[in-house]
Amino acid sequence: MLKITGKQFASGDEDRIEFITAGTISTEGKTAYISYEETPISGMEGCTTNLTVSNGKVTMSRTGDSLDETVMEFEKGRRYRGLYATPYGNIAMELLTNDVKGDILSLLEEKTGSLSIDYDISLKGIAQSRNTLDIEILGEVQ
Repeated sequence: MLKITGKQFASGDEDRIEFITAGTISTEGKTAYISYEETPISGMEGCTTNLTVSNGKVTMSRTGDSLDETVMEFEKGRRYRGLYATPYGNIAMELLTNDVKGDILSLLEEKTGSLSIDYDISLKGIAQSRNTLDIEILGEVQ
């Protein structure tokens, strides 16, 4: 089970979503793979989010029924440019990762722990905000 908390800070306001969902975690060498289905609460129902966590870097990919794949790379102090897929078309996106924290050893060895990403995102001509994404691995369903 995964607890996902996303926060968006824009124009002095904070938007927050939080949900608990089933997901999977697997490891290969020094890399952890986390996957979960988005829910109606996240606004991305029908999408699958996959995270690859390795050496202080997180790569997120989202795919959905009617969307192109969106890929985001998070590495502290690095910029990433790509396309953000929406039902209305793709939008140019730029990310600046402020911080990536997580107990990677716990993820690799025990398949528990947490991951936290703090980043700024700019969607060309549409929006700009600071965001945080926190993922807590709660353990297996009993």
